Amino acid sequence: MVPIVSSLPDESEEAASAQGSAPTGVERAAEILGGRRVVMLTGAGVSTDSGIPDYRGEGAPVRNPMTFDQFLSSESFRKRYWAGSHLGWRMFDAARPNTTHLLIAELEAAGVVNGVITQNVDGLHTRAGTRHLVDLHGSMDRVVCLRCGQSYARAGIAQAITDANPGVTEPALVRMAPDGDAAVAEYESFVVPSCTVCGGVLKPDVVFFGEFVPTEKFAEASAMVAAADAMVIAGSSLVVNSGIRLLEQARRRRLPIVIVNRGVTKGDGRATLKIDGGVAETLTALAPALLG
Repeated sequence: MVPIVSSLPDESEEAASAQGSAPTGVERAAEILGGRRVVMLTGAGVSTDSGIPDYRGEGAPVRNPMTFDQFLSSESFRKRYWAGSHLGWRMFDAARPNTTHLLIAELEAAGVVNGVITQNVDGLHTRAGTRHLVDLHGSMDRVVCLRCGQSYARAGIAQAITDANPGVTEPALVRMAPDGDAAVAEYESFVVPSCTVCGGVLKPDVVFFGEFVPTEKFAEASAMVAAADAMVIAGSSLVVNSGIRLLEQARRRRLPIVIVNRGVTKGDGRATLKIDGGVAETLTALAPALLG
């Protein structure tokens, strides 16, 4: 059974509890969300079943992510980043959508979910078939030139890196991070790719630590919240400010908010319902009720 941590119970819950039949978390979520247009906000917890680690969950690797200022500051930092990112990308690109991604796409196709906002950069929602998607922090399958703005497919850049660094091999055990990076010990001889148009610095089209979510991206996410009747937050601890800001927009509009996550999140006290459990098991139990 999925554990449930609820906000203040309403009278129907109290009455049911008195009769010894209090609703489960999934049943309560079905009551809250039934007949409503739902906007989904997803975090790293939806991709763990695809082999991509969580940022802060149990067993998550200690992170010391490169900041945007570091990346810009020196060739050495860029070599370190691209060497690790290239190794991590091979595993990252091999990941496939899991049950959660597929269920969310099914709910969208059925008109239950009006859009998905993700904090992930893995592209798995798109591969699963989600059409109305805002990737708040970008996507690792794109690369952009910081000088001229030229955009590239990551697969092409990955091939160029392999051609320029024939001695680079993937370690037997790569400790991949949620952003597709991997730890590397030797990188000073690594050849960093550059823009084929202007020779400028290339960077994966993702938001680094120290960068802001692009204004237009956040505006798209806000519009999804404004068009919804309820919000579900899945697999996010809501530590990143952009997630909390969207939750607050939903709360100010008095939308019902359901959070599904293993462990505490920064939004628990503001949710209509918090289910402390796995996203996949919860959505698998909840989807049939929402699909009717």
